[in-house]
Parts: sequence; C-alpha cells; structure tokens
Amino acid sequence: MDGGGGIFSHLETLEASARKKQREKREHEENVDRMKARIKELRRQRDLLRAKLEVCRSQIVGVKDKTKSGPLTSKATEIQQVLLEWKTESAKELLHVFRLAGLSGKLTKQGVCLCISTAFEGTYLDSYYLDLHIHQPVRILRHSVPPFIPLEHIARKHLQTDIKRFLSVLSNHLNAYAGRKFQADQLQERFAAFLEGHLQGNSLYNLLKFNYGVAGEDQTFPFTAKLTYGDPMSAFPTEVTVACKGERTAAWG
Repeated sequence: MDGGGGIFSHLETLEASARKKQREKREHEENVDRMKARIKELRRQRDLLRAKLEVCRSQIVGVKDKTKSGPLTSKATEIQQVLLEWKTESAKELLHVFRLAGLSGKLTKQGVCLCISTAFEGTYLDSYYLDLHIHQPVRILRHSVPPFIPLEHIARKHLQTDIKRFLSVLSNHLNAYAGRKFQADQLQERFAAFLEGHLQGNSLYNLLKFNYGVAGEDQTFPFTAKLTYGDPMSAFPTEVTVACKGERTAAWG
C-alpha cells in the first residue's frame, strides 16, 4: 500500500508540474504578444516623429536664410521645441525597449540611468548601474560594473554602433559572472562537510579549485577538482578536471 501511495503521489506531482508548465507557457506567450504590440506602437510613433522632424529640418533651412544672424523668430523657436520633443521621445522609446529586454531605468538630464539585474535559475542576484549620455557620441558617465568585467572593450566594440547589442553583451557578462559566483558560494555553504579547506579561485570566478573527500567502506578518498570556465558569457564550466591522490587525472570538457 505504501508503495502504491508513493506512486500515486509521484503521479500527482508530475501532473501538477505539467499544469504549471502549461500555465507558464501560456502566460509567456501572452507577454510576448503584448510586447510585440507595444513595440509595433512604439515604431509607429517613431515613424511619425521622424516625419515631423524631416518637415522641421526643411523649415529650419528657410528660417536660417531669412533670419541670417539675427534673433530667432517664433517659428525657429517652435522648431527647436519640436527637436527637443523628438529627442525626448526617442530616449523614452529606447528606455522602453530596455525594459522589454529585462533592464530597468529612468531618464536623466543627460540621458538614461539603467539598472542591469542579474539572476541564476530563478534566483535574483546583484544589480549594476550604468549612466549613459545617449546623444552622439554615446558616453558612459558613471557605472558600478566590477573592474574585471571588460566594459571598455565591449563599449569600444558596440556602444557607438549598436547600443542594444552593447547592453545585451554586457548583461550576458554580468549574469554569467553572478551565476558563477552564486554557484561557488552555494557549494561552500551546502557542501561544507565534504570540502577540505576553502575554494580557490579568482575575482571573475572563471577558474575554481577545491578539495573534497569521498567516504568508502574503510577510508575516505581525497579528490581535487578544477573547474575552468572558457566562455566568459556562460555560468557553466567548459572543462572539469578531477584527480584522486595517487591516481590518474580524469578530465571532461
């Protein structure tokens, strides 16, 4: 009876898990549809602003011809106001796209202040901040990105040509680092009884070494493990090396 009850309990758990996954899938599809509709509307507004801007630019040429170096007319002031409105709306549109990509932020006098939140398998971890001057040339004013993350290299490669790509690559680096650090911390906390000493590693957590013991019938066998993370944008090792004292080394990659 106990075995049958265990089977039924397991089946109920599987059924509940399946229903949860179906519900999450449905909610995800609904969110995607809402995002697509919002992006479509933002693009429509962008196109309208671009058309309005082109009209204003042509009017600016006429105003400059008439006013020469004299004071600005009310028409020129109106055109400048439209240009300012276009820049503001463009910044708001960019900020909304960032939010859809999982980034939060707010408009500032010079551009946007973004918050890049990191997570690993559903656990929210640290957040990092980035102040950007979004008008050309785009510049990083302030940030809280750790010094061992290659921010300058990523900026040189993407910031001026594709700001979305820049943020995507930076976010991947930060999430991978946070994920590696989180797993190392969890290993020390949850398996401290099996570890011999502390984990050895670097600031980026892309190379970790630790010793642990496996109990046998008559003795405990000492092992040494080394985890190598060859992909800076991945939270999982690309190579694992395990060695037992006095035995041959085994490696997986």
